[in-house]
Amino acid sequence: MRKIVLILILVGSIGCTKQESDVYLFSFFKGNGEDGLHLAASTDGLKWKALNNNESFLTPKVGKDKLMRDPCIIKGDDGKFHMVWTVSWNEKGIGYANSTDLIHWSEQKYIPVMHHEPDARNCWAPELYFDDVSRQYLICWATTIPGRFPDTDSQGDDGYNHRIYYTTTKDFIDFSDTKLLYDKGFNVIDATLLKKNDSYMMFLKDETLSPKPEKNIRVAESDKLIGNWSQPSEPITTNWVEGPSVMKINDDWIVYFDRYTKHKMGAVSSSDLINWTDISDKINFPEGTRHGTIFKVKESDINKIISIHNKVHTK
Repeated sequence: MRKIVLILILVGSIGCTKQESDVYLFSFFKGNGEDGLHLAASTDGLKWKALNNNESFLTPKVGKDKLMRDPCIIKGDDGKFHMVWTVSWNEKGIGYANSTDLIHWSEQKYIPVMHHEPDARNCWAPELYFDDVSRQYLICWATTIPGRFPDTDSQGDDGYNHRIYYTTTKDFIDFSDTKLLYDKGFNVIDATLLKKNDSYMMFLKDETLSPKPEKNIRVAESDKLIGNWSQPSEPITTNWVEGPSVMKINDDWIVYFDRYTKHKMGAVSSSDLINWTDISDKINFPEGTRHGTIFKVKESDINKIISIHNKVHTK
Protein backbone atom coordinates (compact mmCIF):
# COMPACT_ATOMS: atom_id res chain seq x y z
CA MET A 1 0.00 0.00 0.00
CA ARG A 2 2.86 2.36 0.80
CA LYS A 3 4.31 1.96 -2.69
CA ILE A 4 0.96 2.71 -4.30
CA VAL A 5 0.53 5.86 -2.19
CA LEU A 6 4.01 7.04 -3.10
CA ILE A 7 3.33 6.50 -6.80
CA LEU A 8 0.12 8.51 -6.56
CA ILE A 9 2.03 11.36 -4.94
CA LEU A 10 4.73 11.14 -7.58
CA VAL A 11 2.91 11.02 -10.87
CA GLY A 12 -0.77 11.43 -10.15
CA SER A 13 -3.54 8.90 -10.27
CA ILE A 14 -2.30 5.86 -12.16
CA GLY A 15 -4.92 3.47 -10.83
CA CYS A 16 -4.78 0.05 -9.25
CA THR A 17 -5.30 -2.19 -12.24
CA LYS A 18 -3.97 -5.67 -12.88
CA GLN A 19 -2.23 -4.60 -16.07
CA GLU A 20 0.72 -2.29 -15.54
CA SER A 21 0.46 1.16 -17.06
CA ASP A 22 3.31 2.86 -18.86
CA VAL A 23 5.00 5.73 -17.08
CA TYR A 24 7.21 8.20 -18.93
CA LEU A 25 10.65 9.02 -17.61
CA PHE A 26 12.85 11.92 -18.66
CA SER A 27 16.61 11.74 -18.13
CA PHE A 28 18.23 15.15 -17.74
CA PHE A 29 21.10 17.10 -16.25
CA LYS A 30 21.28 20.27 -14.20
CA GLY A 31 23.75 23.13 -14.33
CA ASN A 32 26.81 22.02 -16.30
CA GLY A 33 26.24 18.32 -15.62
CA GLU A 34 28.63 18.18 -12.68
CA ASP A 35 26.42 16.16 -10.32
CA GLY A 36 25.24 13.61 -12.88
CA LEU A 37 21.99 11.94 -13.88
CA HIS A 38 18.55 13.24 -12.90
CA LEU A 39 15.19 11.62 -13.63
CA ALA A 40 11.63 12.94 -13.75
CA ALA A 41 8.38 10.99 -14.20
CA SER A 42 5.03 11.71 -15.84
CA THR A 43 1.84 9.86 -16.76
CA ASP A 44 0.69 12.35 -19.42
CA GLY A 45 3.93 13.77 -20.84
CA LEU A 46 2.98 17.25 -19.67
CA LYS A 47 3.39 17.45 -15.90
CA TRP A 48 6.72 16.08 -14.69
CA LYS A 49 7.82 15.29 -11.13
CA ALA A 50 11.45 14.83 -10.16
CA LEU A 51 12.48 11.52 -8.64
CA ASN A 52 14.91 11.23 -5.72
CA ASN A 53 14.07 14.75 -4.55
CA ASN A 54 15.70 16.04 -7.76
CA GLU A 55 19.07 14.77 -6.62
CA SER A 56 21.49 12.85 -8.82
CA PHE A 57 21.12 9.12 -9.41
CA LEU A 58 24.63 8.67 -10.77
CA THR A 59 27.80 10.75 -10.30
CA PRO A 60 30.00 11.10 -13.41
CA LYS A 61 33.43 9.48 -13.16
CA VAL A 62 34.87 9.36 -16.68
CA GLY A 63 36.44 12.01 -18.89
CA LYS A 64 38.75 14.84 -17.90
CA ASP A 65 35.93 17.16 -16.87
CA LYS A 66 33.79 14.39 -15.36
CA LEU A 67 30.50 15.80 -16.60
CA MET A 68 27.25 14.01 -17.40
CA ARG A 69 25.53 16.27 -19.90
CA ASP A 70 22.88 15.23 -22.43
CA PRO A 71 22.10 11.85 -20.82
CA CYS A 72 20.37 9.60 -23.35
CA ILE A 73 18.73 6.41 -22.03
CA ILE A 74 16.98 3.66 -23.98
CA LYS A 75 15.87 0.17 -22.98
CA GLY A 76 17.58 -2.46 -25.09
CA ASP A 77 16.36 -5.83 -26.26
CA ASP A 78 18.43 -7.35 -23.43
CA GLY A 79 16.15 -5.72 -20.84
CA LYS A 80 18.85 -3.31 -19.68
CA PHE A 81 18.74 0.46 -19.69
CA HIS A 82 21.69 1.76 -21.72
CA MET A 83 22.92 5.33 -21.32
CA VAL A 84 25.41 7.53 -23.18
CA TRP A 85 26.35 11.09 -22.31
CA THR A 86 28.70 14.03 -22.96
CA VAL A 87 31.71 13.81 -20.63
CA SER A 88 33.41 17.08 -21.50
CA TRP A 89 33.21 20.25 -23.58
CA ASN A 90 36.44 19.38 -25.41
CA GLU A 91 37.15 15.67 -25.47
CA LYS A 92 37.19 12.97 -28.17
CA GLY A 93 35.02 10.39 -26.44
CA ILE A 94 31.68 9.83 -24.72
CA GLY A 95 30.45 8.11 -21.57
CA TYR A 96 28.52 4.83 -21.30
CA ALA A 97 26.89 2.79 -18.52
CA ASN A 98 23.97 0.37 -18.16
CA SER A 99 21.48 -0.60 -15.47
CA THR A 100 18.70 -3.10 -14.89
CA ASP A 101 16.74 -0.82 -12.55
CA LEU A 102 18.00 2.78 -13.10
CA ILE A 103 19.43 2.69 -9.59
CA HIS A 104 22.41 0.34 -9.69
CA TRP A 105 24.70 1.13 -12.62
CA SER A 106 27.57 -0.69 -14.24
CA GLU A 107 31.07 0.68 -14.15
CA GLN A 108 31.19 3.82 -16.27
CA LYS A 109 33.07 3.47 -19.54
CA TYR A 110 34.80 6.04 -21.73
CA ILE A 111 34.32 5.27 -25.44
CA PRO A 112 37.02 6.97 -27.59
CA VAL A 113 34.81 7.44 -30.66
CA MET A 114 36.88 10.26 -32.23
CA HIS A 115 40.41 9.48 -31.00
CA HIS A 116 41.38 8.54 -34.54
CA GLU A 117 40.86 12.19 -35.59
CA PRO A 118 43.80 14.22 -34.23
CA ASP A 119 42.10 17.58 -34.78
CA ALA A 120 38.63 16.70 -33.44
CA ARG A 121 37.55 19.27 -30.88
CA ASN A 122 34.62 17.59 -29.15
CA CYS A 123 31.95 14.90 -28.91
CA TRP A 124 28.61 16.43 -27.96
CA ALA A 125 25.14 15.09 -27.21
CA PRO A 126 25.46 11.36 -28.03
CA GLU A 127 22.19 9.58 -28.78
CA LEU A 128 21.32 5.88 -28.76
CA TYR A 129 19.07 4.08 -31.22
CA PHE A 130 18.37 0.32 -31.32
CA ASP A 131 17.98 -0.97 -34.87
CA ASP A 132 15.54 -3.88 -34.80
CA VAL A 133 16.62 -4.89 -38.31
CA SER A 134 20.35 -5.36 -37.69
CA ARG A 135 19.82 -6.04 -33.96
CA GLN A 136 22.49 -3.57 -33.01
CA TYR A 137 22.78 -0.16 -31.39
CA LEU A 138 23.66 2.99 -33.28
CA ILE A 139 25.32 5.81 -31.34
CA CYS A 140 25.43 9.22 -33.01
CA TRP A 141 26.88 12.53 -31.80
CA ALA A 142 28.17 15.91 -33.03
CA THR A 143 31.87 16.66 -33.59
CA THR A 144 33.81 19.60 -34.99
CA ILE A 145 36.94 18.88 -37.03
CA PRO A 146 38.45 22.25 -38.05
CA GLY A 147 38.98 22.53 -41.80
CA ARG A 148 36.97 19.41 -42.64
CA PHE A 149 34.00 21.48 -43.91
CA PRO A 150 35.61 24.85 -44.66
CA ASP A 151 32.58 26.47 -46.29
CA THR A 152 30.85 26.72 -42.91
CA ASP A 153 33.85 27.11 -40.57
CA SER A 154 32.93 30.74 -39.91
CA GLN A 155 29.21 30.22 -39.33
CA GLY A 156 29.24 28.74 -35.83
CA ASP A 157 30.14 29.78 -32.30
CA ASP A 158 33.87 30.07 -31.52
CA GLY A 159 34.88 28.16 -34.64
CA TYR A 160 32.70 25.15 -33.93
CA ASN A 161 31.39 23.58 -37.13
CA HIS A 162 29.71 20.29 -36.27
CA ARG A 163 28.55 17.33 -38.28
CA ILE A 164 26.83 14.16 -37.05
CA TYR A 165 28.95 11.01 -36.79
CA TYR A 166 28.07 7.46 -35.72
CA THR A 167 29.29 4.06 -34.66
CA THR A 168 27.43 0.77 -34.13
CA THR A 169 27.74 -1.98 -31.56
CA LYS A 170 25.96 -5.11 -30.41
CA ASP A 171 27.49 -5.30 -26.94
CA PHE A 172 29.11 -1.92 -26.09
CA ILE A 173 32.45 -3.71 -26.12
CA ASP A 174 33.26 -3.85 -29.82
CA PHE A 175 32.40 -0.86 -32.02
CA SER A 176 32.40 -0.28 -35.76
CA ASP A 177 34.64 2.37 -37.29
CA THR A 178 33.30 5.89 -36.81
CA LYS A 179 31.67 7.33 -39.94
CA LEU A 180 29.78 10.43 -41.04
CA LEU A 181 26.01 10.13 -40.61
CA TYR A 182 24.64 13.56 -41.53
CA ASP A 183 26.18 16.41 -43.56
CA LYS A 184 23.94 18.71 -45.58
CA GLY A 185 26.26 21.69 -45.73
CA PHE A 186 25.36 23.34 -42.43
CA ASN A 187 26.41 23.28 -38.78
CA VAL A 188 24.34 20.55 -37.07
CA ILE A 189 24.13 19.06 -33.56
CA ASP A 190 21.69 17.21 -31.28
CA ALA A 191 20.41 14.51 -33.64
CA THR A 192 17.82 12.04 -32.39
CA LEU A 193 16.31 9.22 -34.47
CA LEU A 194 12.79 7.87 -34.90
CA LYS A 195 11.48 5.00 -37.03
CA LYS A 196 8.17 5.71 -38.77
CA ASN A 197 6.76 2.63 -40.50
CA ASP A 198 9.51 1.66 -42.95
CA SER A 199 11.31 5.00 -42.98
CA TYR A 200 13.29 7.09 -40.52
CA MET A 201 13.19 10.61 -39.15
CA MET A 202 16.01 12.63 -37.64
CA PHE A 203 15.20 15.55 -35.36
CA LEU A 204 18.20 17.85 -35.31
CA LYS A 205 19.37 21.32 -34.35
CA ASP A 206 20.54 23.75 -37.01
CA GLU A 207 23.45 25.28 -35.09
CA THR A 208 24.12 28.09 -37.57
CA LEU A 209 24.94 31.41 -35.89
CA SER A 210 26.08 33.54 -38.83
CA PRO A 211 25.09 35.29 -41.03
CA LYS A 212 21.61 34.75 -39.52
CA PRO A 213 21.11 32.84 -36.27
CA GLU A 214 19.07 29.66 -36.66
CA LYS A 215 19.49 27.62 -33.47
CA ASN A 216 16.22 25.74 -34.11
CA ILE A 217 14.93 22.19 -34.48
CA ARG A 218 14.32 20.73 -37.94
CA VAL A 219 13.50 17.29 -39.33
CA ALA A 220 15.24 15.13 -41.95
CA GLU A 221 13.97 11.86 -43.42
CA SER A 222 15.45 8.75 -45.01
CA ASP A 223 14.37 5.35 -46.28
CA LYS A 224 17.48 3.90 -44.63
CA LEU A 225 18.91 4.35 -41.17
CA ILE A 226 22.35 5.02 -42.60
CA GLY A 227 22.43 7.01 -45.82
CA ASN A 228 19.94 8.84 -48.05
CA TRP A 229 19.12 11.49 -45.44
CA SER A 230 17.22 14.46 -46.82
CA GLN A 231 17.85 18.15 -46.48
CA PRO A 232 16.19 19.41 -43.29
CA SER A 233 12.64 20.71 -43.12
CA GLU A 234 11.70 24.22 -42.19
CA PRO A 235 12.07 24.84 -38.43
CA ILE A 236 9.43 23.20 -36.25
CA THR A 237 10.40 25.36 -33.25
CA THR A 238 11.36 28.92 -32.47
CA ASN A 239 15.06 29.86 -32.47
CA TRP A 240 17.49 29.44 -29.55
CA VAL A 241 16.46 25.93 -28.53
CA GLU A 242 18.37 22.62 -28.40
CA GLY A 243 18.32 18.98 -27.35
CA PRO A 244 15.19 17.50 -29.01
CA SER A 245 13.65 14.27 -27.75
CA VAL A 246 10.49 12.73 -29.23
CA MET A 247 7.76 10.38 -28.03
CA LYS A 248 4.24 9.42 -29.17
CA ILE A 249 1.81 10.01 -26.32
CA ASN A 250 -1.79 9.00 -26.98
CA ASP A 251 -2.54 10.28 -30.50
CA ASP A 252 0.13 12.97 -30.72
CA TRP A 253 3.86 13.10 -31.17
CA ILE A 254 5.63 15.45 -28.76
CA VAL A 255 9.11 16.86 -29.32
CA TYR A 256 10.66 18.24 -26.13
CA PHE A 257 13.54 20.72 -26.24
CA ASP A 258 15.58 23.03 -24.05
CA ARG A 259 14.82 26.76 -24.34
CA TYR A 260 18.27 27.38 -22.92
CA THR A 261 18.26 31.17 -23.16
CA LYS A 262 15.06 31.23 -21.07
CA HIS A 263 16.12 28.43 -18.71
CA LYS A 264 12.94 26.49 -19.42
CA MET A 265 11.88 23.38 -21.28
CA GLY A 266 9.62 23.66 -24.33
CA ALA A 267 7.65 21.32 -26.58
CA VAL A 268 5.77 21.07 -29.86
CA SER A 269 3.14 18.47 -30.76
CA SER A 270 1.83 16.95 -33.99
CA SER A 271 -0.66 14.30 -35.01
CA ASP A 272 1.01 13.68 -38.37
CA LEU A 273 4.73 14.54 -37.84
CA ILE A 274 4.29 17.30 -40.42
CA ASN A 275 2.30 20.12 -38.84
CA TRP A 276 3.52 21.24 -35.42
CA THR A 277 1.92 23.26 -32.61
CA ASP A 278 3.85 24.85 -29.76
CA ILE A 279 2.61 23.50 -26.41
CA SER A 280 5.36 24.94 -24.21
CA ASP A 281 2.76 26.64 -22.00
CA LYS A 282 1.19 23.23 -21.22
CA ILE A 283 4.28 21.44 -19.90
CA ASN A 284 5.86 21.65 -16.47
CA PHE A 285 9.31 20.28 -15.66
CA PRO A 286 11.29 20.29 -12.39
CA GLU A 287 13.30 23.42 -11.72
CA GLY A 288 16.71 23.37 -13.37
CA THR A 289 15.88 20.70 -15.99
CA ARG A 290 18.27 20.70 -18.94
CA HIS A 291 17.73 18.60 -22.05
CA GLY A 292 17.82 14.84 -22.08
CA THR A 293 15.69 11.93 -23.29
CA ILE A 294 12.13 10.70 -22.81
CA PHE A 295 11.55 6.94 -22.53
CA LYS A 296 8.85 4.58 -21.25
CA VAL A 297 8.95 2.27 -18.23
CA LYS A 298 6.43 0.24 -16.24
CA GLU A 299 4.94 1.12 -12.86
CA SER A 300 7.12 -1.57 -11.28
CA ASP A 301 10.24 0.30 -12.40
CA ILE A 302 9.03 3.40 -10.59
CA ASN A 303 8.19 1.25 -7.54
CA LYS A 304 11.78 0.00 -7.38
CA ILE A 305 13.18 3.51 -7.45
CA ILE A 306 10.79 4.76 -4.77
CA SER A 307 11.21 1.79 -2.47
CA ILE A 308 14.98 2.21 -2.42
CA HIS A 309 15.26 5.98 -2.19
CA ASN A 310 12.06 6.36 -0.13
CA LYS A 311 11.63 10.00 -0.94
CA VAL A 312 9.64 11.90 -3.50
CA HIS A 313 9.97 15.38 -4.88
CA THR A 314 6.65 17.08 -4.17
CA LYS A 315 7.45 20.68 -4.98
